[in-house]
Amino acid sequence: MTSIPRNMTCIEIDGAGGPEVLRAVERSVPAPGPGEVLVKVQAAGINRPDVMQRQGMYPPPPGAPDIPGLEIAGTVVDRGPNVDAPEVGEHVCALVQGGGYAEYCIAAAALCLPVPDGLDVIQAAALPETFFTVWTNVFGRGRLKRGERALVHGGSSGIGTTAIQMIHNAGAEVYVTAGTEDKCAACLKLGADAAINYKEEDFVAEVSRLTGGQGVDLILDMVGGDYFPRNIECLAPEGRLLQIALQRGPKSEINLLKIMLNRLVVTGSTLRPRSVNEKSIIAEALKRDVWPQFRDGNLKPVIHARFPLTQAAEAHRLMDSSEHIGKIILTVDR
Repeated sequence: MTSIPRNMTCIEIDGAGGPEVLRAVERSVPAPGPGEVLVKVQAAGINRPDVMQRQGMYPPPPGAPDIPGLEIAGTVVDRGPNVDAPEVGEHVCALVQGGGYAEYCIAAAALCLPVPDGLDVIQAAALPETFFTVWTNVFGRGRLKRGERALVHGGSSGIGTTAIQMIHNAGAEVYVTAGTEDKCAACLKLGADAAINYKEEDFVAEVSRLTGGQGVDLILDMVGGDYFPRNIECLAPEGRLLQIALQRGPKSEINLLKIMLNRLVVTGSTLRPRSVNEKSIIAEALKRDVWPQFRDGNLKPVIHARFPLTQAAEAHRLMDSSEHIGKIILTVDR
């Protein structure tokens, strides 16, 4: 059994602000409680909620660690009471409530998934947050079916690159928006049927052209704000708009008549505040229906860059620049 030290290096948020507020500190290694495991972290994914937490806009929910980081991969080194799986020594990736930017992290046993066949542990750290989000929204709330058409905003993001592959593999058409020609090209390479450079083209007009005026059946949007009425214009009758983030703010003008006439569904969700039981249902579905696609080579995480844990500030500067395609990962070498 791996010896567990008393202390660990982790990343603290020293007040709301830019990447410079992230600093490496020493803290005690946490102990797992009932239904929990302790994971020796080898890698952690960086996500937009981490940035919002750093900026003081998204405080962790009650009981969650103040250390950022919502997804990890590594080795189980200890288990709390009432845990049958995973075993000590097993390599896992996990969705966590926080605490991922650290050498050791607590995870709910029910939210630990095996590292998929064909991937290493570092690659597995890029999976939980995006795959949980895309699966529960596109295929759960959105009920996407084979032969339908979907529009994904932010196609080159971690969410976007995941959604492109999952939607394509499900037999649906997928269109994306992205901000550069290089990002559009990367999306097409991943399986997008069309990529719209939103800085040069009106995505509403392009969706109308691509669909012969019919519109798309589903939109996955992380922008919000003034995108809302434009998204409504893009939807076909019985279409579904899935709101998962609000990069342009939470307020917008709503054309209720358009929603009524076309029988549209507007829904949204957040992942972090949901119970372990709710998220465990998603984890089981991923293990059953999605994880085999990695073994078959039909899915792959898109990793743009890797940074050592102590360079978390540099990793956040890259995230803030929006110059990346796919995921940014922190690695732990202890």
